Amino acid sequence: MTRPSPPSTSLRPSRWKRWGRLFGISALFVAAAVLGTAAGVLFAFSDDLPEISALDDYSPGIITRVIGRDGSVVGEFATERRQIVSYEDIPPVVRHAIISAEDGEFMKHGGIHPILMAWAAVNDVLARGRTPGRSTITQQLARQLFPDTVGFERAGMAGRVRKIKEALVALQIEKRYSKSEILTMYCNKVAWGNRAFGIEAASRLYFGKPAKEVTLNEAATLAGMLPAPQRYNPYASMQLSARRRNYVLDRMAEDSYITKAEAEAEKAKPIVTRGQPAPPPSVAPYLLESLRTQLEEQYGAKTVYEGGLVIKTGIDPALQRSANRALDDGLRRLDKMRGFRKPSRNIVDEKRSLDTFRHPRWTHEPVAGEVIAALVTAVEGGSIRVRVGRLTGVVGRSGYAWTRRKAEDLVRPGDLVEVRIGKSRAEGSFDADLEQPPTLEGAVVAIDNHTGEILAMIGGANFERSQFNRAVQAKRQVGSLFKPFVYLAAIDSGYTAASILSDVPTSFDAGAGQPPYEPKNYDREFKGDLTLRRALELSRNVPAVALMDKLGPPNVLRYPKLLGITTPLPEFLSVAIGAAEGTLIEMTSAYSAFPNQGVRMKPLLLLDVRDREGTLLEQHRPEPNQAIHADSAYIVAELLHGVVQHGTAANADTAALNWPLAGKTGTTDDYTDAWFIGFDPDITVGVWLGFDQKKMIADKATGTTAALPIWTAIMKDWVGRRRAELKAPPEFLRPGNIVIANTANGPEFFISGTEPSGRRPN
Repeated sequence: MTRPSPPSTSLRPSRWKRWGRLFGISALFVAAAVLGTAAGVLFAFSDDLPEISALDDYSPGIITRVIGRDGSVVGEFATERRQIVSYEDIPPVVRHAIISAEDGEFMKHGGIHPILMAWAAVNDVLARGRTPGRSTITQQLARQLFPDTVGFERAGMAGRVRKIKEALVALQIEKRYSKSEILTMYCNKVAWGNRAFGIEAASRLYFGKPAKEVTLNEAATLAGMLPAPQRYNPYASMQLSARRRNYVLDRMAEDSYITKAEAEAEKAKPIVTRGQPAPPPSVAPYLLESLRTQLEEQYGAKTVYEGGLVIKTGIDPALQRSANRALDDGLRRLDKMRGFRKPSRNIVDEKRSLDTFRHPRWTHEPVAGEVIAALVTAVEGGSIRVRVGRLTGVVGRSGYAWTRRKAEDLVRPGDLVEVRIGKSRAEGSFDADLEQPPTLEGAVVAIDNHTGEILAMIGGANFERSQFNRAVQAKRQVGSLFKPFVYLAAIDSGYTAASILSDVPTSFDAGAGQPPYEPKNYDREFKGDLTLRRALELSRNVPAVALMDKLGPPNVLRYPKLLGITTPLPEFLSVAIGAAEGTLIEMTSAYSAFPNQGVRMKPLLLLDVRDREGTLLEQHRPEPNQAIHADSAYIVAELLHGVVQHGTAANADTAALNWPLAGKTGTTDDYTDAWFIGFDPDITVGVWLGFDQKKMIADKATGTTAALPIWTAIMKDWVGRRRAELKAPPEFLRPGNIVIANTANGPEFFISGTEPSGRRPN
């Protein structure tokens, strides 16, 4: 029997082709079935989705900005760092990078990739688990815009339902909006890590520039972050970020947005960040906190943090920076008088490496004069070696001489200290002086005399350490700051700058059952007879108390109330020399009426508020109040001018300014509080120093030695700016009824009718 011949091998390929065709047809049937099922499910869920017209009113939470008088941003309120931009503000290089990275077919599809979705669904069923499908930009937008509808579930049946809903929303979005509108909404909505949302915030965060200025390299870096921004951003991992950037550049070349050569050239470049992972600290944190409290009461926290409000203030950023610097320098100077304190933290004790430790404040290379945290790496040869980021420095003997101790007794390796950056060296190191965070507190307020606008405010030495605003909330004994109110009452009662007062030992009746009140002077001496002007210039206590006794406490206490002081003032003679309490802002505001012809302007923290569309929500205009007579105010201003020229505030630094300045020192018993409030014709600046728990600031720390140098440093910067703006120094405006007459002590200012040939006080 003959065996049949085996099939020809030439027929085998055709059999495989038939099997391939059968498999392809089957796959198409499966895909069609899946798509059909999906279409049915989409129809079934259509009533469970929101109206897509909600996107017309799409209004994501954006940053509320606080603007200074020069138009610059001085602070922000936000839960997310976001700035909305238009399509035109998103440059082509950014659009192309995002499309290539996330959805190469974006300009062609209708919102979804049906085949990719079907394939993902088949894999999901066969694998009985989650197989991620590639979402389009429109689907990602749908997921971002409708989290409550689409749901957050990622696995199982709930995840499949989420995908279906997401797809339907994407289809509706594509029907209603153009591709440019969809891409713009996407770019304004998505997260880029480090609390940055939207392309504009991301560009500024990572590269310190607006989105419209980013380069190809930067655009590819930003686009590469999108799948996992917290992981792929350059602050988290430069290596992973570069890998993702390179992927995007390759995709852009494949999509013909750039050439292969351009992609390779960009991949060879490093990623250079110019922003910082956290927003820079505000120049005026205490003022911002006061604003935030006021705004939340008016509009609610959600509007303040997400409403994109624009808050206009009168803050002068340059003056605020001057005040910040002057107060910090002054507090450190005084704090050093109390001795050196051992560092409170040591890295070695925490089992951490000296080589790899990085401080949160090391976000930039320090500049000369800056005080910054430093890590002690060695103590040898009488020098302290430190590291700040990648830079190394040396604190020599002169840099810690103020401690009067040896280097080995001060610090050890691993200690975290503060240093003031000095001269830089060629090899990349620097010289430094040893510093320490002051425990002493201080506050500063600057007010525009003519409008009442708060130009600067500092409420403490360190906002991170304490948010208590000592400029507004702390009631402290005012010391001799009260004396101008006594002399104002005297001028209104007919006394003149030339009136003779007695500075001699005096006993005053303190009331039934009380021992006589016998005030003493600061120097425990008495000057005898002296003019009213000289008594105020030298801040003599006895003449001030004698005036208050003669005029009557109720009469004198009318004046601080007229000038806006609301703190209760007891009718005691000791109030004349500062036994009463007050806040820095109310005392500074009261003094601002003296150079403003007796007109006190209500302090203005907030000028106006606008919503994200620019609509004015509220506005505050200057509120003048003719608190005291213009002529009396001028005389007091001239008396206080004498304090700066010839009295307790006279020194070489103030004289060198060659500017119309006036003011008054204030010192309390036991040196627990030091004040100086002074003014020129345009602004009034108040300075207070002390501890929260009353104790001596330092030995002999008076308003003259402690507060006045801070005030002078602030005014030096202010006068320098004003001198450049004005042709001549301003003058205190003299009312028409002020005359000059000769006296035994030289020319003097008088209110007409009270000059030597006129009337005398009763």
